[in-house]
Amino acid sequence: MSQYYVMDDQTLWNPSNGASRLFLRQVEVFEAELELPSGFLPLPLRDECAVDKAALAAFVDALLTRHRATSHGVLLALSEGFVAAVLVLADRAGVDVDWARLSASPDGPRRDIQVSAGTGMSAPAQGDAWMTGLRDRARELGRHMAL
Repeated sequence: MSQYYVMDDQTLWNPSNGASRLFLRQVEVFEAELELPSGFLPLPLRDECAVDKAALAAFVDALLTRHRATSHGVLLALSEGFVAAVLVLADRAGVDVDWARLSASPDGPRRDIQVSAGTGMSAPAQGDAWMTGLRDRARELGRHMAL
């Protein structure tokens, strides 16, 4: 069995139930962390998850802003697959991402900084490398996200 992620009449993704369940649990975690709805609206009786484009756009922007502001290796490792999956869905939904703004040096205080003994604090990745890495990861993952 599978679940359909739909926006209007367009199917954005058709994962197995297990993949969908895990993804939606991660959605809950990031909604709580960002204090923002994601735009993913599960409809369990219909084996669907409706996608609200406006809410997804705001969620993607906040998710990428948060991701860009950290240099914590563990947090990056835990979140990059989720971020890539959300980017695939955002792209399929026609959400515009302001990569130029996001890849610039993060505004405000850095979050969740990695401090290592002897090496001090690490800085977030350079903007172009950060953007290219995420876009490449999303493009590769998208090949495995059935429509």
